[in-house]
Amino acid sequence: MSHHDLSALAAQLPEAWRSVVLAGIGTARLKLLRMDGAPYAEESHGCTEVLLVIDGVLRLTVAGQPVSVRGGELYVVQAGTPHAVAEGSTGTLLIVDT
Repeated sequence: MSHHDLSALAAQLPEAWRSVVLAGIGTARLKLLRMDGAPYAEESHGCTEVLLVIDGVLRLTVAGQPVSVRGGELYVVQAGTPHAVAEGSTGTLLIVDT
């Protein structure tokens, strides 16, 4: 069993947008990262991705449409869906993927 203060841990990460794997559950990975306001290029994945904003706001463009996800909210990006992070995303993000 382990206990994590996600916001504090993310604040200590040396680089924004570089995730650290906190744990694995079956084939899923829990990855934590710090958002610093910079955009992140469009990508898509072969698996569904869950984006849980711990604090702050994640500004996405998903299949060409703007989406804002605030602290305490999550967004599920279905496999194969193009998505990009827009400028102005700040805070702590937990990603669940396989």
